[in-house]
Amino acid sequence: MARSGTTDGLSPEALQQLLASRQQFLGFLKKRVGSEETAEDILQAAFVKGLERGGSIREDESAVAWFYRLLRNAVIDHYRQRGSSIVALERFAAEMESHEEPDIGFRGEICECITGVMATLKPEYQQALDMVELQERSLSDLAAIADITGNNAAVRVHRAREALRSRVEAACGLCAKHGCIDCSCGSHSLMR
Repeated sequence: MARSGTTDGLSPEALQQLLASRQQFLGFLKKRVGSEETAEDILQAAFVKGLERGGSIREDESAVAWFYRLLRNAVIDHYRQRGSSIVALERFAAEMESHEEPDIGFRGEICECITGVMATLKPEYQQALDMVELQERSLSDLAAIADITGNNAAVRVHRAREALRSRVEAACGLCAKHGCIDCSCGSHSLMR
């Protein structure tokens, strides 16, 4: 097929041919991926890619044949992505099955630094974190006890978390960023 002067994208003639073959492309994809919705998504992405790369059609190649090649590659990419997603989900599920919650005594050891740092926060931030994070009470409970609106309670908890995060990072350095379980920074004893 002769190209009419464009080197970057599809020629108007090639674009017309592709649009006229849309239903055939959709059927081709649906047979391979089993879902009309997925086929439609792949087709739309392929049209975008086709518009960008249409200049790569050889002089002796039809736009439709070129686009089918692009669709075959898109289907292969779809299954690769799906395969890697499935592997990641299986790995996550295996981790969750083997994950054990620490007992209450161990939880206290993990939070020793945080408890010390929390004592250095403003009283209203201490109250917010204690109620929402440690006692696992709702924002509504905090709002009622602190005599503030629900929105203000949410903002207070957010600011308290940020203040705590900042102070823990300053006190514990790398331990805070990488999640230390056996704290050896000694900061918790300095903050008492």
